[in-house]
Amino acid sequence: MQDQKQQNRLITGLTLVALVALVAAYFSPIWWVSLTAPNYPKDAFPDGIRIHFHFNGVFNGCTAVGKGTQMGNETLQADLGQDTPRFNPILDKGKDVNREAKSLDCVHEMNTINHYVGMYPIDTGSPVELRLSKFIFGWFAVMLLGFMATQRKTQLKILGAGFAAVAVWMVVDQIVMGQLDAFAAHYYHEASTFFNQPDVLARWKANLMLATKVSMAGIVAAMAIIMLGVWKIPRFSLLLALVPAFMPVFFVIDYAGWLWFFGHNMHPWGAFTVKPFMPTVFGEGKVAQFSTFSYPYWGYGLLLVAFGCLMMALLLRRRQLRDSDS
Repeated sequence: MQDQKQQNRLITGLTLVALVALVAAYFSPIWWVSLTAPNYPKDAFPDGIRIHFHFNGVFNGCTAVGKGTQMGNETLQADLGQDTPRFNPILDKGKDVNREAKSLDCVHEMNTINHYVGMYPIDTGSPVELRLSKFIFGWFAVMLLGFMATQRKTQLKILGAGFAAVAVWMVVDQIVMGQLDAFAAHYYHEASTFFNQPDVLARWKANLMLATKVSMAGIVAAMAIIMLGVWKIPRFSLLLALVPAFMPVFFVIDYAGWLWFFGHNMHPWGAFTVKPFMPTVFGEGKVAQFSTFSYPYWGYGLLLVAFGCLMMALLLRRRQLRDSDS
């Protein structure tokens, strides 16, 4: 009995560490991507054109270093041999060639580079996942709280209350408060910078809203299935920790999938033609005159910490269930 209490305390401690790591990971940069080229000198762009992927969006990863220059967009046009208009209002401000580098928005600059090869704007990627990520993390947090409980009735109470709270939060935030409508309008605007076909964009917007609502319903259905499984099957409770533990795997699969989409759905009107390709998921690559770098960042380390803690907690809980059956 004493040994079981110690195991329960250890399981609780490991699960709490994992929960804190997951919550921290949500607010952290998970992956970084950088492009370097001769027209982006290291004195002005020490990290190249760098962006950071979070669970709730893509953010600027460039660092400020003294004075910047106005050579990025113009040299890119010269390298491509194109007499194309400028697309970057941040880099291109009249004749002012010496400005603070901190003004550079590398997400915008990355979009400018992508625009030249006919690639979609970054904000059009993973629109459903980004909108619902906070609710998915809330859902997983409730599952971990339920996993820490040792009695099935207690687990069901925690899951019932927590799932209901997450479901209400999701519906109120996305539907009642209009966050889904606002994002759909933003998505339409971002996509319209790629091409201006109102009928196609309207269909994309409608599909986005439908996919998001279907996904929301899917989350609620999954919550109900989990409740039923925990109620009917004792070992089903192991999934309460197993599913959140694989968040680092889910991220890489989704990330790689959207990279494939971006690399294989380019429009032919790009100023510089590039054959469909698979962008680098992990490591270094080369596209035209650009060197690409794609690596996990410290937020991904938090996901791995959560994975390790939850796997240890799962082994302990599995042993307890096996002993109780014998």
